[in-house]
Amino acid sequence: MRKLASIQRIWQIEPIEGADRIELAHVLGWQCVVNKGQFQPMDLAVYFEVDSFLPVREEFEFMRASSYRKTDIMGEGFRLRTMKFRGQISQGLLLPVGMFPEIPEEAELGMDVTEILGVRKWEIEERISTGGTMIGTLPYDIPHTDETRVQAEPDLIQAFAGLEYYISTKMDGSSHSVGIDENGFHVTGHNYEYKDDGNSPFYELIKAMGLRAKMEAFAAENHLSAFTIQGELCAPGIQKNRLKLTKPEWFVFTVRENGKRVGLNRMLGICKKLQLETVPIEEVDVDLPAKYPTVEALLERADGNYPKGGKKEGIVIRPTEPVYCELISAALSMKVVSNKYLLKNEEG
Repeated sequence: MRKLASIQRIWQIEPIEGADRIELAHVLGWQCVVNKGQFQPMDLAVYFEVDSFLPVREEFEFMRASSYRKTDIMGEGFRLRTMKFRGQISQGLLLPVGMFPEIPEEAELGMDVTEILGVRKWEIEERISTGGTMIGTLPYDIPHTDETRVQAEPDLIQAFAGLEYYISTKMDGSSHSVGIDENGFHVTGHNYEYKDDGNSPFYELIKAMGLRAKMEAFAAENHLSAFTIQGELCAPGIQKNRLKLTKPEWFVFTVRENGKRVGLNRMLGICKKLQLETVPIEEVDVDLPAKYPTVEALLERADGNYPKGGKKEGIVIRPTEPVYCELISAALSMKVVSNKYLLKNEEG
């Protein structure tokens, strides 16, 4: 089961520009905003993951204004979400181990204290949407699929220096994902998980493809504890159907094995085996900034049309093998949305 609350080591503390009372602490692969001086590097702390639902108790009352929730399903408590303070993302909550007397003194690194502290996973009430019946937020191995736009971070271009990269077509649809983990099989949209009750068009498409059985067999064969496939659902009725499709189609852009995004060739091989279509791969080359040194050059590269004539939304650029990028605190990736597409979209 997922460790919603565990004992972890803080491996780095760094200042936040312009902040006198808070700083940034790094734990595992996450970063959390903490009170200045509260922790030192190498300290052990209790780390509460995003989407934890914390019980009402004095230690959490400081979050009441921002995080208190009361629902028929969950009752009262404090929901942890990704937050932003002074421009820095805070992914979870870090508190001193000593705040919680029920944690044993001999608690070791990695100890799961979820049950000891009464922490539960946040669940939403089921409700019907155009995508289906929503039953929860995204499972832990299905990340949001928002790519950083190059205009917002022009320095990302130089991050590709010397790397082999690929450019794929940004399909104009709706992000949908499928995943397997220790908690079962998940079908999601961009923000929520959907229930298999006949109300989710994407769930019905996945069932028609027989994808669950294929994924389960692949995961077993490759000894995967977590296996996620993410793609863009394009269909009549979604956006303005600029691909001019007559039936729903799902274009895969990301595959994750055991929590890590795979490279281009691995993704293509997996999709071929599972009989899935990927987003079109437009270009594979080396040293992106040598070829497209400016935002303007990339915007020009992003222009074009889909095969049946609709204005193309743009392109997505990634290394052929995942590379961590400190600039965005994530795997290197960026999107370039065509200005001509945006103008056309504004015109209706």
